[in-house]
Amino acid sequence: MSNSFPIKRIALFGSTGSIGTQALEVIAANPDKFTAEVLTAQNNDELLIKQALQFNPNVVVIGDERKYQKVKAALASTDVKVFSGEQSLEEVAAMDCYDMMLAAIVGFAGLRPTLKAIEHGKAIALANKETLVVAGDIVMHKAVENRVPIIPVDSEHSAIFQCLVGETRNRIEKIVLTASGGPFLGKKPNYLVNVKRDHALQHPNWNMGAKITIDSATLMNKGLEMIEAKWLFNLKPEQVQVMVHPQSIIHSMVQFEDGSIKAQMGLPDMKLPIQYALAFPHRIANEFPRYDFRKPAQLSFEEPDIKTFRNLVLATDSLFKGGNLPCILNAANEIAVYAFLRNRIGFLDMTDLIERTMEQVPFIDKPTLEEYFDSDAEARNFAASIIKL
Repeated sequence: MSNSFPIKRIALFGSTGSIGTQALEVIAANPDKFTAEVLTAQNNDELLIKQALQFNPNVVVIGDERKYQKVKAALASTDVKVFSGEQSLEEVAAMDCYDMMLAAIVGFAGLRPTLKAIEHGKAIALANKETLVVAGDIVMHKAVENRVPIIPVDSEHSAIFQCLVGETRNRIEKIVLTASGGPFLGKKPNYLVNVKRDHALQHPNWNMGAKITIDSATLMNKGLEMIEAKWLFNLKPEQVQVMVHPQSIIHSMVQFEDGSIKAQMGLPDMKLPIQYALAFPHRIANEFPRYDFRKPAQLSFEEPDIKTFRNLVLATDSLFKGGNLPCILNAANEIAVYAFLRNRIGFLDMTDLIERTMEQVPFIDKPTLEEYFDSDAEARNFAASIIKL
């Protein structure tokens, strides 16, 4: 990537989360290639202010409107424009001041701004898997309609994406998403019934935010990734397989119709797929640690334990049934994780809550965007009513 290559202006939607902060490290290390033009946060006003003072973006948005005055006052001596509230996220997504959106807002909240960016022809570096889980058909249709590239940031989907470069005419037989197995690999329900929040937040391989770390511990993260992969790579549900790979060195694989398998490998470090997505189609040099084949290490694979980790079964069911079921699954899961992180329900209760919600909220085969939003709200309200949030 030569210096004559035009600088790419990045909008970081969710700049204070795990993905956002690591993306800013990538941007800071490559000032000749990237600028941070938009920074957004929901609640973390202090970190947002610090980031804005360091990167001097065009615009910042603080989601929590009560914190608007504090952010505005802190940035009064700069040229940074300050907005607040959910509506502002959509309005800023439609602005001309950036080239690529890093969609890193956690959960369902990232859907509307991402759709707005796609409508305005912005390239998307997608770290928010829920956007495709909830409304994958609509999002991908709009991306094709507006000729917008969607480049995945999730390590597994980035791996598949990288394996497919140069393979556009070759038919995929299946993809294999690898799962670390999380902190409770090999544990049984009699152990998991006593698991507490702090224990579940200790992931063996990856440094991630609280929500995705809990999803990894329950294997829901892998279930959501299966649904995301279906839409990203235009696959049938039966072409998506999950294998547990505790070392997290092979990030995922593609098997082609001739039986040949391509795998993408590397040390578990989210900065690598972030950098790849921001720089695509180029690879750029970095100082990240390298995997060393000279140091003896075993790479192993095993089937996931779906009897113990039933979230993977629920996600697979919703993948095959489609319609609004993945949307319901996602909404119930967000409520379940929220409640677990606040010690309101137990580890295994999360799966029961999701299952009950999926049974309760009416199924719609081909939902409109508004019906997706309605299903999401209904699922959240039902799940919250059970645990009396």
